[in-house]
Amino acid sequence: MDMSPEVLITVVTIIVSGASIVLGTAVPALSEGKAAQKALEGIARQPEAAGDLRTTLIISMALLESTAIYVLLVVLILIFANPLLNRFFS
Repeated sequence: MDMSPEVLITVVTIIVSGASIVLGTAVPALSEGKAAQKALEGIARQPEAAGDLRTTLIISMALLESTAIYVLLVVLILIFANPLLNRFFS
């Protein structure tokens, strides 16, 4: 199969974007689950510290979720405004 360089870069970009979004959402999701598990264990051990643990958990969840949002942003840029095509094929 003979593909032009533009088509090859587009296909590779789509494949890499797909793999990136899978890893970029799975890893933060697993980390969020682990953080929630540890926070619940801490609350079960020391119920009086529930407020501090809850606040820390919410902040850490927001930071973890922001990494997935950054991955989504990069993937959308690669798919819809691919800078590689403009750089190599003016």
